[in-house]
Amino acid sequence: MMCPKTELHNGLSFGTRSVLLCLILTFTVCVAGQSELICSHQPIVALAGDDVILPCYLDPPISASSETVEWTRPGLDRKYIHVHHNGRLIYLHQNPSYFLRTRLFVDKLQNGNVSMKIFKVKISDAGNYFCILESMLKEASIQLTVGAASTPIIEVVSNNSRSVVLQCESKGWYPEPEVVWLDGEGNLLSAGPTETVRGPDDLYTVSSRVTVEKRHSNNFTCRVQQKDINQTRETHIYVPDDSFTVQLSPDWIQIIIIIILIIIIIIIITIIRLIYIYVLLIITLTTRSKRIRDRVISQWERWINNWMKKRQRLSFQRSQQ
Repeated sequence: MMCPKTELHNGLSFGTRSVLLCLILTFTVCVAGQSELICSHQPIVALAGDDVILPCYLDPPISASSETVEWTRPGLDRKYIHVHHNGRLIYLHQNPSYFLRTRLFVDKLQNGNVSMKIFKVKISDAGNYFCILESMLKEASIQLTVGAASTPIIEVVSNNSRSVVLQCESKGWYPEPEVVWLDGEGNLLSAGPTETVRGPDDLYTVSSRVTVEKRHSNNFTCRVQQKDINQTRETHIYVPDDSFTVQLSPDWIQIIIIIILIIIIIIIITIIRLIYIYVLLIITLTTRSKRIRDRVISQWERWINNWMKKRQRLSFQRSQQ
């Protein structure tokens, strides 16, 4: 039985058009089936506050303009980070912490680029992300590592005639970093244990002390580094030669002042006692002198009286003769 041949206005029969449509759909499905969704196999590292791109694309490239592109992060109460459907973002499903902080490169969807950009990334954004093309049965994951770093500060905390104690402190690190000290030639210095404090914002503050002696250059470096995020910060300090001198601590200064005051009080008491003894001696000598004078006068008076009496007796005897 022969079927009637129906001609179309463009010269193609309905059957021919159906065959072509089937071929196109079959080719599209085949290409989509062969295309692979690929995200970076290496963790993406970013610093808090920076913008970061999570690269993900179809290879071989085919258009994803008409696809629903979902970015999710398992473990969140609302796992959807970005849902792109019919050319726009579906805010209803988006996790609130990512509101107005994500976007896709819409003009590159036709090339199979489904990468997502996160603005002003936070420490809490770190984790595994999944890109899903549900209609194409495609899914791929990527890991985001978020860190934080800051420049350390060095100060001299104490010194004596032979050595100086330096302290290095750096705030706002994530993950926890390590601290090393170097001399002017780049050699590692032996330092005390690093003190680490984790704040309520999950950022770390680290501090370390090292005792250094006078050297040829007197240049020292505090280096804070975090290998997971490939971040290093360092600060240099030059310690002048005159810093290696004896400088008394406030406690010693107080002790010396107290000793000086005690010596001054002892001297004052001694002077007062000497003055007292001197005055007492003067008074004693004065009293003794008066007694001696009175005794001499008394003796002179007695001698004169005796002499007068003798004269009178002699005079009387002569008159009797």
